[in-house]
Amino acid sequence: MKKPTAEERKRICTGKRRYRTQGDALDAALCAGVERQRSAYRCTLCGNWHLTSR
Repeated sequence: MKKPTAEERKRICTGKRRYRTQGDALDAALCAGVERQRSAYRCTLCGNWHLTSR
């Protein structure tokens, strides 16, 4: 599987909700009831936090 291009990574990033902190991202997952299926990671493109499935 090939690595995504810079343009593809940017498109992936802009399509996700951004959170200022890891705690904010995990709180959002908790409120949605999906905390066990999601983890937070810091995006290298925007510097914010996104949720991803495990």
